[in-house]
Amino acid sequence: MSLEKDLREEIRKWAAKLDDAFSAIGAIDGRGREMLSNIEAYRKDSKHFLERGDLIKSFECLIWAWALLEVGKELGHLGV
Repeated sequence: MSLEKDLREEIRKWAAKLDDAFSAIGAIDGRGREMLSNIEAYRKDSKHFLERGDLIKSFECLIWAWALLEVGKELGHLGV
């Protein structure tokens, strides 16, 4: 596989996992609602950059979204 194909596959895989995780989580407080809003914005940005062919920025947005999701859970702002 080429680097571009590998990156596209990673984006596809992690975007699907993020979508699943995002649909199963909820805000516990106001900060959690803000975090969910930011996670959703990063996910939309990732799709936008993917459509434009900017794979690096697309993947980077997914990384930020995942980081917010994990931090939100760890700090108790997000939960099931």
